[in-house]
Amino acid sequence: MLATSNPGTQPDTGAAFHQLIAHRIPRALDRRDGSLYLTIPAGGYYLQLRQSLDNVRSTMHLLRRDLLVASSLAVLLAMLIAVYLARRAARRMGRIVTFANQIAAGDLSARMNEADLDEVSSVAHALDTTASRLEESFHALEAKQRELAALLDSMQEAVIAVDADSLVSWSNTVMQRIVPGAIREGRALVQTIRDPDVLACVQGVLENRETRSAKARSVLPDHVFEVNAAPTPDGGAVAVLHDVTGIERAEIMRRDFVANVSHELRTPLTSISGYVETLLDTTPDLPPHVQEFLGIILKNANRMNRLTEDLLALANVESSEYQLHRQPIAASALLEDTIEGLAGMLVDSGFLLKQRETTSTKVFVDIDAITQVFGNLIENAMKYGRAGQSVTVGARDRDGCVEFYVQDYGPGIAHEHQARIFERFYRVDKARSRESGGTGLGLAIARHIVLAHEGTIHVESELGSGATFIVRLPAVA
Repeated sequence: MLATSNPGTQPDTGAAFHQLIAHRIPRALDRRDGSLYLTIPAGGYYLQLRQSLDNVRSTMHLLRRDLLVASSLAVLLAMLIAVYLARRAARRMGRIVTFANQIAAGDLSARMNEADLDEVSSVAHALDTTASRLEESFHALEAKQRELAALLDSMQEAVIAVDADSLVSWSNTVMQRIVPGAIREGRALVQTIRDPDVLACVQGVLENRETRSAKARSVLPDHVFEVNAAPTPDGGAVAVLHDVTGIERAEIMRRDFVANVSHELRTPLTSISGYVETLLDTTPDLPPHVQEFLGIILKNANRMNRLTEDLLALANVESSEYQLHRQPIAASALLEDTIEGLAGMLVDSGFLLKQRETTSTKVFVDIDAITQVFGNLIENAMKYGRAGQSVTVGARDRDGCVEFYVQDYGPGIAHEHQARIFERFYRVDKARSRESGGTGLGLAIARHIVLAHEGTIHVESELGSGATFIVRLPAVA
């Protein structure tokens, strides 16, 4: 539709287009008939154009419909793909969960066997590798456990293990033969073995986490077991019971034999010594060679007398019937009693006995027995020292104990001999020991007496620097 305000004048077409380009074209939308109007000024005239929008609306409607259909299809397709992927992932995760449950249940042969190359498959492959390594480690551990079980079962000793609550966790066949029917896993040890020494030994290990030893005499009638218990890494303990019945009987027979022989030798040796002394005292006109022979006989008879006395003393302290008559006494008083008892011997020997330090702390001891220990140590120091030298004694407090010491300034003791000098008849210098009249039993007797007092004895020495014997006894609380 074309309308002008001055119908008598025809507008110039070129000028109209120039004005159309140079000016903003006013336009309007008539919502009543759905048409678009454009008004173009041209000189004194106005050119008005009208265009119906029905075709545009129809096209827009078609576009909206197509877009809606396409969007719906896209959303539906995306949902289907998402459901598929979710179900696929759920199935694969379900297989992983099943696999993990199988591993947790102990089935180390289970595998995922994923063939895809995505992240889940990478996790599955890693789990398969872990399972393979676990299976190999488990089989190796089982093999080691079988070897250990076979080794323990082949032992002659009885072995039993308990957990931190003192419940039986394992035992070998020897232990099961000793206490038939009583050994069961999970059962309290006190319901399995009634021996108080075994129970106290194991309980001590569980409480203090340190190795303990004991002798048990009521596990089996007429049997003696040496018990050694040690802590395990899991908080429990393992005990090994070694049957020492035969050894104990042999030791008893040996002690009885030594005691009997020593006792039987006592009387004839005393008679020999008495007769020889009588001959030497009553017949001064004996030929020199006869006097020499009688002197040798007397010397060896006296040495045999000392040996029998020491053998009897050793048999006594080694006996299970050996009893101590203990009483509390200050360490200083104990040293004074020892020094007073050795006064005569010290004067004759030419040695000077010095007391360096002392303490008033009390010890609970058999005074006669401990005095014998100190006497043996001081006598030993004088035998190996040089005449005119001194022997130093003393006592000091040390870690809840009283530490007594006897120090000499003799030739010293080599390191390889120090662990054995407390054995029976062991001599560092055999010739010198015999010349000095030693029997080789003094230190062994001292060791047994100290052990009977729950104490310790050891030596500290360097060649050329003398030796220091140290005795530690528990202090009275």
